[in-house]
Amino acid sequence: MKDLFVVTHTQSIHHVENRVGGWYDTGLTPRGEIGARVTAERLARMVGGGDVEIFSSDLLRASQTAAIIAKRLRQPVVETADLREISYGSAGGMPNDWLAARQTPAPDDNRMDHRGGIDDAETRRDMATRVYRCLESIVERPCEKQVIVTHGFALTFVIAAWIKMPLDAAGYVSFPARSGSITHLRQDDFWKSRSVVTLANISHLNQEPTDG
Repeated sequence: MKDLFVVTHTQSIHHVENRVGGWYDTGLTPRGEIGARVTAERLARMVGGGDVEIFSSDLLRASQTAAIIAKRLRQPVVETADLREISYGSAGGMPNDWLAARQTPAPDDNRMDHRGGIDDAETRRDMATRVYRCLESIVERPCEKQVIVTHGFALTFVIAAWIKMPLDAAGYVSFPARSGSITHLRQDDFWKSRSVVTLANISHLNQEPTDG
């Protein structure tokens, strides 16, 4: 049996400043730190005893969330840029209204290579490729309990990779998540079926802002 617990980082400074996230690297707010501790307590109950591995995006808001979880679970964290949120390029850190005024809708024929109107932004293909690669490298490890700390949009591609959705089809899927959510993924030993046990659960929290 393999159990993955995918956490979206808790409230970050860019949320309260109403700025574009992506690779804009802000840390947690005091509310975010509290949310991370609450999330860590819930994970401790879900994970139970035994060995557990923790992996995290290397962006500050995710790594700080992961560090709080790691302290509670008494395990180290492996950080990787592959679990980062999508990069909005030069729009990162700009007011959200600035980005909204410049974004262009995705075409029907090729959503994976669309940059949303920002020339130096990542495409969905760029992001999905790195997240798929990272997820499979984590799953291949023998540890049966693993925690992944990432971002709201990145979560969609973690799940898509988990269920082995073809990369091009991932341009049409979305699994919305709020900050501090926990998604439980499981693979059984007999059929090797990969299930989504719970999706973006925030019952342990008061409602947090939409993640990014």
